[in-house]
Amino acid sequence: MEKDIITLITEENSGFSKGKKLISKYITENYDKAAFMTAGKLGKTVGVSESTVVRFAAELGYDGYPGMRKALQEVIRSRLTSVQRIEAANELTDSLNFLPTVLRSDMERMQTTLNEINKNDFNEVVEIILNSANIYIVGMRSSFCLANFMWFYMNLIRENVRLMHDMSTCEIFEQIFRIREGDVCIGISYPRYSLQTVKAMEYAKKKGAAVIGITDAKTSPLSGISDISLFAKSDPVAFLDSLTAPLSLINALVAAVGVRGKDDLFDTFKQLETGWAENGVYEKKSG
Repeated sequence: MEKDIITLITEENSGFSKGKKLISKYITENYDKAAFMTAGKLGKTVGVSESTVVRFAAELGYDGYPGMRKALQEVIRSRLTSVQRIEAANELTDSLNFLPTVLRSDMERMQTTLNEINKNDFNEVVEIILNSANIYIVGMRSSFCLANFMWFYMNLIRENVRLMHDMSTCEIFEQIFRIREGDVCIGISYPRYSLQTVKAMEYAKKKGAAVIGITDAKTSPLSGISDISLFAKSDPVAFLDSLTAPLSLINALVAAVGVRGKDDLFDTFKQLETGWAENGVYEKKSG
């Protein structure tokens, strides 16, 4: 797992000049504010020149100040409380334009996910799912809706698909204790990351199962546990998480698994359609 910028600054602090130590101190104490400042504003706030701020970013290994600011924005996704997110959202958005703002942001996250996702990793995850004896899916709190969606459709096209429910740590263990080599555990978590999901994935890895993470960035705790991680952007700022891109990624995974087993898929849905019709699952078209 990659170090986040706050950890990096703390480790490098002793080697900074006096001016850069001022920047370091301000960022570590006010990262939620610094994440949205220009280089000039940050310099003015701490009493150094804009060029000193730019050199500070370069010394940390970032390709310019925008790269450092992006790293700070990634940190606040996992560190900000719900109250802090609301305060940040109030500063950045116009309440009268929430609809276009949110929809455009979601479209940008989708495009970024498409541009940055590793296609080879995606294809390898499809192979692992297809070849696994049992599939365990875990996602807690806001990520549970993603896990439940994935389970619903994966359960239609694959046998032995298990959804782990959002319960106590003890009950989570009881749901996964039979996992073994030849199985796969798919963990889904977005900021603020669920500790229960992390523990479930650690246990699955210890038991020899393949471990797949669906999360937002390499700094996610899931990335350090997973054999393969698939990243879909969420970038929450307000009190809620944007799960549009992760849901689309899961759609793509389920579709790919289904298409790879297209002969079985046809027979499966033929039987399902018969059962749905006999049991009145869906409303019949009138006329």
